[in-house]
Amino acid sequence: MVTSHDRPPGLGRPRGPGFTPGDPPAAAPRRETGPSPGTVTAARKAGAGRVLVAAALVAMVTGGAAGVATARLAGEERAAPVTPAGPAVPSGPAGVTGGLRGTAARVLPSVVSVESGRGSGSGFVIDGAGHLLTNAHVLAGGAGVTVVLGDGRRLPATVVGTDEAYDLAVLRVDDARGLVPAELGRSADLAVGDQVLAVGSPLGLAGTVTGGIVSALDRQVRLGGRGQTALQTDASINPGNSGGPLVNARGEVIGVNTAIATLSRRGAGSIGIGFAIPIDRAAPVAERIIRE
Repeated sequence: MVTSHDRPPGLGRPRGPGFTPGDPPAAAPRRETGPSPGTVTAARKAGAGRVLVAAALVAMVTGGAAGVATARLAGEERAAPVTPAGPAVPSGPAGVTGGLRGTAARVLPSVVSVESGRGSGSGFVIDGAGHLLTNAHVLAGGAGVTVVLGDGRRLPATVVGTDEAYDLAVLRVDDARGLVPAELGRSADLAVGDQVLAVGSPLGLAGTVTGGIVSALDRQVRLGGRGQTALQTDASINPGNSGGPLVNARGEVIGVNTAIATLSRRGAGSIGIGFAIPIDRAAPVAERIIRE
């Protein structure tokens, strides 16, 4: 069940490119329904030794309080085995021009801001026909959708279709001039410790790039109202990042940023535990939506 909570304190109403951290936060009336801020708590059952972590996944919505969907992350008596992370190593081949600077330059032209009703998020271009992929919860409650490109152009968008179970949606803009399709990679090729970048519009700050690594593969979470696996990353993800791409060191999209875990019931932004829908799952869903 999805319920609504007040907007996390301290986020305020972002002002876009002119926003400065020193400005006092202001209350924001926007609301959105979808996976969003909540709590992570741990409780030990007497004599059981099992830990059940209740994690609320934060819907990346700019400008208003977000609805809450609770997810459970199941832990074992000992930590689940994962590949040692070690030093962060790019997943792409050596010699990527410009390093992470080149990676960011490659993906930024494909990323957009998505405004819908009283909420907003991010998205990215997936083909030359004007189709874009984002999260379904970014569109919740919105009568009209506007896509804001990196150059500032604002284009009306049509919702081609949504898949609430996977929390994915496809948009289309009629004027595809200047849209640069992102290159899709393979999430199956990822390993723990691979470098990744998250790109989107956290707090309304379009074109924001944050870096980190793949923290875990196949993390069991609840997204879109159903249990599924997700990529876990420590790249900073905040309200407004939902629907934006998580890319590897080659600039290939390997996930759709969707949620974060927080320590506060009211939410407090990134604590280094973010979740993305693997692109190997998201891409077929997007193709099916377009075909239908």
